[in-house]
Amino acid sequence: MTSSPAIEFAGVRKDYLSHGESVPAVKSLDLAIAQGEFFSLLGPSGCGKTTTMRMIAGFEEPTEGKVFLDGQDVTGVAPNKRDVNMVFQSYALFPHLSVQQNVAFGLERKKVAKAEINHRVGAMLEIVSLTGMEKRQPREMSGGQQQRVALARALVNHPRALLLDEPLGALDLKLRQQMQVELKRIQREVGITFVYVTHDQGEALTMSDRIAVMNAGLIEQLGTPREIYERPATRFVAGFIGTSNIVDGTVDRVEQGLAVIAKGTGEQVVVRVPDSVRPGRAIEVSVRPEKIDLHRTMPAGITGSLLSGTVSEVVYHGTSTNYTVATTDGADFVVFDQNAHDAENVASRGERVYLSWAPQHSYPIGV
Repeated sequence: MTSSPAIEFAGVRKDYLSHGESVPAVKSLDLAIAQGEFFSLLGPSGCGKTTTMRMIAGFEEPTEGKVFLDGQDVTGVAPNKRDVNMVFQSYALFPHLSVQQNVAFGLERKKVAKAEINHRVGAMLEIVSLTGMEKRQPREMSGGQQQRVALARALVNHPRALLLDEPLGALDLKLRQQMQVELKRIQREVGITFVYVTHDQGEALTMSDRIAVMNAGLIEQLGTPREIYERPATRFVAGFIGTSNIVDGTVDRVEQGLAVIAKGTGEQVVVRVPDSVRPGRAIEVSVRPEKIDLHRTMPAGITGSLLSGTVSEVVYHGTSTNYTVATTDGADFVVFDQNAHDAENVASRGERVYLSWAPQHSYPIGV
């Protein structure tokens, strides 16, 4: 870690002109990305994540504010004068060049000595596990191998930061999952700051040191994958990151830091809250599907949350059976029941069931 961030946005806003009107794509962005960090910009289409990355690369300029690389203001600096490289979903390899020639291309343009080129290309191909494939052409390689070539070509120049715009989107699911692990390994080995744009929550959770969840041009939450998943700051984040059940209600009482929301006879939601929360306050509570226990008979001795309902859907996923339960107060709850013990002992559609979970697995949104 150094004294200055690898990348910093200070009061950045980006507007586009559409049909004579100014439309904001990014609004009031203040963000610092640390040296050597794997940082993801995550959000739905149109949230501003790609525009943010393009402002780092210099392909877009801010309407307001400044962009800094290693503490230097690069606002207005041409893309080829910024020490960053970019990898796109389309790898844009030169089809007539070999792997060796593709990776060496940038170094040759810079007139680096041939011995140094051979050394750096060889070292980079070893990092991306392509040693022995130097003479192959892109058409002779799989999609995952082509992506490794694109990575090697970008990294061999030793940029201060590597920008990746949904580079795994063209791969099938299994290969995409393998490459997520590989990307994180490669980033760790080279020690370069990675900025990754994706709409895939699983990718961001798997690879990132920190994630900025964007919505409508703003960062809704910034934190580690665990913080964002376990403690969503807004209803949007709770719904966008994985699957989340949201309970709305009014606090009936607060006991030893636990707020109780009554949901019917014998049913309640219990959540840890700060001292500022008082009875009568409206509150939203998030609980993840895997935190919930599903019971086919009324459980005894429950001191945390307890709801009842009717199973409306049952979906077998191999590692888990996923239920949708229509609760008595009209909400649909999703429950992931692990098939670790008895995958045959499942509840049926139309069956009455009971849902319970511990207070620490409820999280108050925006409190």
